[in-house]
Amino acid sequence: MDQSQLLYDRAVKVMPGGVNSPVRAYRSVNMCPRFIAKADGPFVYDEDGRRYIDYVCSWGPMILGHNHPVIREAVEKAVKDGLSFGAPTRREVEMAELMVELVPNIEMVRMVNSGTEAVMSAIRLARGATGRDKIIKFEGCYHGHSDCLLVNAGSSALAGGHPSSAGVPEDIVRHTLTAQFNDLPSVEALLSAYPQEVACVIVEPVAANMGVVGPAPGFLAGLRKLCDQYGALLIFDEVITGFRLALGGAQAYYGVKADLVTFGKIIGGGMPVGAYCGSRALMEQVAPCGPVYQAGTLSGNPVAMAAGLAQLRYLKDHQEIYAKLNQKAAWLAGEMDRSAKKHGVALAVNQVESVLSPFFVPTEVTRFTDAKGSDLQRYARYFAGMLHHGVALAPAQFEAMFLSAAHTKAELEETAQAAEETFAGL
Repeated sequence: MDQSQLLYDRAVKVMPGGVNSPVRAYRSVNMCPRFIAKADGPFVYDEDGRRYIDYVCSWGPMILGHNHPVIREAVEKAVKDGLSFGAPTRREVEMAELMVELVPNIEMVRMVNSGTEAVMSAIRLARGATGRDKIIKFEGCYHGHSDCLLVNAGSSALAGGHPSSAGVPEDIVRHTLTAQFNDLPSVEALLSAYPQEVACVIVEPVAANMGVVGPAPGFLAGLRKLCDQYGALLIFDEVITGFRLALGGAQAYYGVKADLVTFGKIIGGGMPVGAYCGSRALMEQVAPCGPVYQAGTLSGNPVAMAAGLAQLRYLKDHQEIYAKLNQKAAWLAGEMDRSAKKHGVALAVNQVESVLSPFFVPTEVTRFTDAKGSDLQRYARYFAGMLHHGVALAPAQFEAMFLSAAHTKAELEETAQAAEETFAGL
């Protein structure tokens, strides 16, 4: 029995499902999860020493690859000064200054400890700033596990939300309304039904939790226009897209301004961190300046700030990385599409810059209803085949593949060959 199986057998006795985050359990692909011992460059290594080309990249933040020397050295230096102070530090200021410099349309930053916390806090701020209670989210977009966002769409787009998790009271989510991604009329219908009650519309500029689905032309600009028309704030959840699509994130990439923007672990070089950002007028409504309370003992952790600063400064100084990442991802997406067609496998490959995903469907995927038509059992077999060939993918159809600067032509070609052989066996 391999070490991952032995560890999993131990883990299920002391942790729910044997994991600390549900998707790690590999349940949707009917396998035992791989327990990772180390990572370097484009590779992860499991407890038995098996090497995998990694396209999870810690769910996105490892844009430079694992264990990048610039980040590692910054962390090693910071650790020597201490792990946590519970007090302001120079690095917090430098990080906020750098983010304000790089990201369009933000003037102030509040650091938190995760993307979930960033989104939860941004929504509280939107409600406090507008004096309104309702929010609009999109079916298939994930914004963390705070209560008001764990909502499925009702039978009608105009229906209030219903909890998609036990432990979430109906009363908490009754103010959460669900629209359809890439469907502006569904958003306008909700805003017109509640013209004075919607505090914000929150969206992943590129949906990456239904698989990868990019915004249709005019969709994000249309959201901006509708929010202005009805007095709601527009929140971009850039936990995935921030500093990955472009140095300035989705706002820079698509040329659409949001009122509030949230970021996640990429600003910590993969360490636990998040942030929400906006104009001075909005952000100064947060305590201690204003009445919207939010706090965090470990927010702005000095080691996480050191890692994040090293990564963002490197990206600023090497912006050619973005074009190269896009070229790599486009090549790999093309090879996957070619191989699937060759072997008669129904496949749609969506790619937005360095983020992509294959859907096992015969048609294009432009919204959540399309993604839900995916053949999940075929994805599970595809996942197992790729893992057998030494390629680590997200263990669920509705997740993304992430490329890093560390993936070279050799790894891409090895991945394409693995896909060719796996498709042949499907």
